[in-house]
Amino acid sequence: MPDNGATGPDGGAEHPGAPGADDARAGVEQLRTRVAALEADLASRVPRHRWRSFLAALLIVIGCVFAPLGAVAAWTADEVGNTNRYVDTVAPLASDPDIQAAAANRVTNAVMEHIDLATLLEGASPADRPLLQKALGKLGGALENAVRSFVHDKAQDIVASDTFKKIWIDANRRIHAAVDKALTGSADSAVKINNDSVTVDLGPVVDQVKQRLVDEGMTVAAKIPEVHTDFTVLRADNIGKVKTAFQVLEVAGFWLPVIAVVLIAAGVLLSVHRRRTLVISALAFAFAMLILGLVLSVFRVVYLNALPDNVSQPAAGAVYDTLTRYLRTTVRMTVVLGVVIALAAWLTGHGRRATFVRQSWNAGIGAVRSTAGRAGLRTGPVGPFVHRYRAWITWVLVAAAVLTYLLWSYPTGWVVVGIALVLLIALAVVEFLAEDEAEGSTPETARHA
Repeated sequence: MPDNGATGPDGGAEHPGAPGADDARAGVEQLRTRVAALEADLASRVPRHRWRSFLAALLIVIGCVFAPLGAVAAWTADEVGNTNRYVDTVAPLASDPDIQAAAANRVTNAVMEHIDLATLLEGASPADRPLLQKALGKLGGALENAVRSFVHDKAQDIVASDTFKKIWIDANRRIHAAVDKALTGSADSAVKINNDSVTVDLGPVVDQVKQRLVDEGMTVAAKIPEVHTDFTVLRADNIGKVKTAFQVLEVAGFWLPVIAVVLIAAGVLLSVHRRRTLVISALAFAFAMLILGLVLSVFRVVYLNALPDNVSQPAAGAVYDTLTRYLRTTVRMTVVLGVVIALAAWLTGHGRRATFVRQSWNAGIGAVRSTAGRAGLRTGPVGPFVHRYRAWITWVLVAAAVLTYLLWSYPTGWVVVGIALVLLIALAVVEFLAEDEAEGSTPETARHA
């Protein structure tokens, strides 16, 4: 009886499924090969990623360290390197009550040192002088206090006038020249640097007070000799070394902030997770600037406590606050800027919370659009145009916001907030128009377009 079983080429029986088994084994081998290749590639990438992450972190840390130094350098270049800006900064101090009180007290002390109460009797008749001298002996300190009060009132009138403002501005203009050049005062200058102090000579104010006293009937004031009394504007130990540091910062005033920004940007671009790194970098930048603000506050206390007793602390505090006003404004502005950048980077990310915020934002705009549509509002061809070029329009708006910030002279924290809010409103308008019904698309299809 013939054998109906299938035979192979070699006469042996063929096992069904044997070729399939071979294919399975080949597939497994290929899969193993691919897994091994992937593991090798991953093993080679891990060290590269580690080095990239380390270098990115290093650049960001250096940039954040340079950021506060750059702010100080830029402030130094503006205040020390620009006479007009320095004068504009300190000019309001002439109207500061603490400065006026300190100057009036200094002038009063200088005038009283040259007024002999006995000379007040020179205008009296010889017969009356014995009685007046006896009366002076009984009055004693009361008369001296009365004369001092009278002189102080006249000194206060002078320092509250436009005359003192002019003297103050002219003297501070010379102060800037002295500090910026050699930090040494000439003998005939109203600006002197003695014992690590920058001072203003109030001699012209004394002359004005003398004339005012003579006009008020105290003719003995005309015999007061020429008086020079100094008003301390700035005091620092080893002021020559301070100037050397200022010169270094003045030279770095432009480049150091740029270098700080470039280093942070390079660190973000080099990192593996750029968006997350941008958020962390922006917050680190804001924190570094916040530290600078705290240092300024602490240094103010240390500086005022180190002043000698003959220097008015309220006046010195007013000078310090005025000179560092723009630097403190820069600190607040950069802190706000760092927070805004971090928030923007986070909101544009793929995190669950960020996605929820964006969806809520789009839902709100969609509700407004629906309400406007029911009210009969139509945008005509504007809607389709905005929808088509929405990405380009968005980038143009962002570039305009950045350019506005860069071109703004001495922006503040409120300026940064204002620019961010205007940009946010503009983006909301773009989103509102981009999904207009005139395009004939639903919100879902427009979102994926």
